[in-house]
Amino acid sequence: MAGKLPTLIGAEYTFSFENMNVERGLLWNQENAVNRGVQANYTVGPVALSASWNDGLYSDVYSWAWLSATWTIDKTDTLALIGGGNTKRTKVSTLATPVFLNNEQIYNVIYTHTSGAWTLQPYLQYTHVPTIPEIGSYHDASTFGVALLANYTFDAASSVGGLSLSGFSSPVRVEYISSSGSVANGAPNLMYGPGSKAWSITVTPTYQLNSFFARAEFSYVGARDTTPGLAFGSDGNSKSQTRGLLEVGILF
Repeated sequence: MAGKLPTLIGAEYTFSFENMNVERGLLWNQENAVNRGVQANYTVGPVALSASWNDGLYSDVYSWAWLSATWTIDKTDTLALIGGGNTKRTKVSTLATPVFLNNEQIYNVIYTHTSGAWTLQPYLQYTHVPTIPEIGSYHDASTFGVALLANYTFDAASSVGGLSLSGFSSPVRVEYISSSGSVANGAPNLMYGPGSKAWSITVTPTYQLNSFFARAEFSYVGARDTTPGLAFGSDGNSKSQTRGLLEVGILF
C-alpha cells in the first residue's frame, strides 16, 4: 500500500462514524490520524502483521516507522501490539503537525472482546518525547493512558415499558491519562501543561435503522495539575469541561 494511509496506532479512527463515540478521546489526542507513506501487510494463520514507513503526523518528512501485530485468539478475542516512532529529529511545526508529538515514540496494547450484545475494548498507551533543545523540549516527557471502550447493542426482543429497543446501542468510553515533567524543568507540554493529568467519560446513546443513524453524546473531562492558560474555558484556566452534541447521518 502507498499514499495517504490511516494510522496503525490506537483504537479509534479518524472519522466519527467509524467509532463507537462521536468525539475522539484523550488517548487519541496523542496519536496521528493520517500519514503519507508505504505499508506492507502479511497474515500468517491467526496473526496479522503490518509495517509502515511514513511521515508521522503529516510532516512531509519521511522518517517514521510503524510496526503492528494482531493476534486473533478465537472468534471473540483479539490482541494487538503496536509501536512506532520518529527515527530522526524534525522541526516541522504546523496545525496538522504538533512539533513535540511529531518527535515522539508511541506504543499500544489493545484487547478486544465480543460476546453476544457486548463489545469490550480496553487499551493501554505510552508515549515518550526525548530532550531536544532545538524544538523547545529541554527535558524528556512521557504520557501514560488507559481506556475502556464498551458497547451494548439491544436486540429485537429488548424493550422497556412495551417500547422496542431494537436498533439502539449504548457506547461508553472511560479514560485516564497522565503526563510527566514540569514547567520548571522545561519539559514539553503534551496535554494541559507539563505534568498535567486528565480523565473523561463519554456516553453516546445511538439509534440505527438500516442506513440511517442518530447519536446523542454527553461527555465530561476533568483535569488537574494544569498550567494556567492551557486548560479549558475562554481563559484556559478551567479544569473541567462538559459537552453535549448530536450527530445524524446516512451510511452508504
